[in-house]
Amino acid sequence: MSTEESSQEGPQSVKGPRINKGLVIINTGNGKGKTTAAMGVMFRSWGRDMKVIMLQFIKHSTANFGEQRAAKKIGVEMRAMGDGFTWRSKDLDQTADLARAHWEDCKEVIASGEYDLVILDEFTYPMHYGWIPVADVIEVLSKRPEMQHVVITGRHAPQELVDYADLVTEMTVVKHPYQQGIKAQPGIEF
Repeated sequence: MSTEESSQEGPQSVKGPRINKGLVIINTGNGKGKTTAAMGVMFRSWGRDMKVIMLQFIKHSTANFGEQRAAKKIGVEMRAMGDGFTWRSKDLDQTADLARAHWEDCKEVIASGEYDLVILDEFTYPMHYGWIPVADVIEVLSKRPEMQHVVITGRHAPQELVDYADLVTEMTVVKHPYQQGIKAQPGIEF
């Protein structure tokens, strides 16, 4: 098996001792499953009695999708601060202001050290649109508590953030029901 083939099958072995550290994880790409994967990590962490929080960008502050309902039932904190899909926004300046205000909240949450896992859902979009500087995000992440894990989701992850992260997964569309004219399904997509 060639090195190229083996690198596609899984992580390569590193010689020497392993270290413990909080990870920065990015779920990006055009495929479905970025938030779903982050919620799997959230559920796993919650199951290990870790303190977790999900901070959602873009999603409306009054959103009541399946993930918000589940989080409420199990006592996981979830905060959304947006005005819905950006392509439906009537005022993109207001949308950008909401994202910047939410980022200020996120910075406090991260710095507080109160949480073992912080999920910044759909956070790549405010960086991609230029509303939040990538350098600011990396600075905040570099100063976070040593064992705090941060998961960031969304399409168009900035290259600088990808380079900084410990784990990056790109979701790729192979087939999607939307392409066949099938509506988004409760429990699957929201």
